[in-house]
Amino acid sequence: MSNPTGTNGDADRPGALPAPMFETGTEWLRTDGKDSDVVLSSRVRLARNLAGQPFVHKSSEADLRQVLVVCRGAIERAALGDKMVWVNLHETQAMDRSLLLERHLVSGQLAKGKLGSTRKSATWPRAVAFGLPGERAAVMVNEEDHLRLQVMRGGLALHEAWTEADAIDDQIESGVDFAFSPRLGYLTACPTNVGTGVRFSVMLHLPGLRMVGEIDKVKRAAADMSLAVRGFYGEGSEASGDFYQLSNQTTLGKSEQQLLEELGERIVPEVIEYERQSRQTLMTKRRAQLEDAVHRALGVLRHARLLRTEESMKLLSVLRLGVALELVPQVSTDEVHRLMLLVQPAHLQRVVGQDMAQDERRRARAKIVRDRLGGE
Repeated sequence: MSNPTGTNGDADRPGALPAPMFETGTEWLRTDGKDSDVVLSSRVRLARNLAGQPFVHKSSEADLRQVLVVCRGAIERAALGDKMVWVNLHETQAMDRSLLLERHLVSGQLAKGKLGSTRKSATWPRAVAFGLPGERAAVMVNEEDHLRLQVMRGGLALHEAWTEADAIDDQIESGVDFAFSPRLGYLTACPTNVGTGVRFSVMLHLPGLRMVGEIDKVKRAAADMSLAVRGFYGEGSEASGDFYQLSNQTTLGKSEQQLLEELGERIVPEVIEYERQSRQTLMTKRRAQLEDAVHRALGVLRHARLLRTEESMKLLSVLRLGVALELVPQVSTDEVHRLMLLVQPAHLQRVVGQDMAQDERRRARAKIVRDRLGGE
């Protein structure tokens, strides 16, 4: 990985990520945000395409390389953070791309080199730029659209994320022309993004609703309101450990302010309240079962010798609920969040310092969790 001047972040391995990166937290795992007992993070994402350039699906390799050059120049003028890091993903190792995915800086299709049925090559020219410290703002280049700008904030902070994203969007647009129709708005590869091109989303932790059997009702209600409910890594992913991403499904016909108010001021607060009510129901009517589930999760995490990623996330989800309800005061939410990153395959192998087969990862994952939680 390189900074804007093109120098490597790791002199020992060209293209490597900055060494401390996998050891530090990210904005979306902060624990001091508003309503952070239920809302892990808020995200604003803007889809943009360059005027006069074919969309990514219809582009040649030469087209895509030209987009990289133009977009890099524009992005370097924007305030992504104290330092901007630029990564040409087609030149990086698979492990580094996986690590960026685990940190929610790139999408699964950008990391894997898959774009619908027309392009399935890990070498197609594409990149991501993000700001340090905190990785709060990031821009994917040559994903489904030429530019996908995202800003993330810990807790429920859609308004703050939108203000920052809007400012960065203006800074980038001052250096390039975006594809725009006076009648339709911003033009995008997917029709659902045409218009404002904005997606507002929140990452929610909803174990209470799942435990009282109400999570399917929430999903159906979201679908009725034209909202998308996705998994831990967004589109195409499954829920992992009761973590769900809730976002608006379409952008045409509504202003940014309307979408923001609908999701951030009406719908999400209702979901937060339902989740808290469910947790209170568990505390008052099923406390013994709740405490048993929490302490069983803690016991397995402290003593297991083999752990899979999905199993770890489910156990950490239950433990996070117990921490929020003050049932396990010896564990902090910060530690749970740190483990949510470290149990992921790429982070795990970076911590250990070597590539590992699946069985080796299961053993190493269990040891790291035991060590962090004071197990044996």
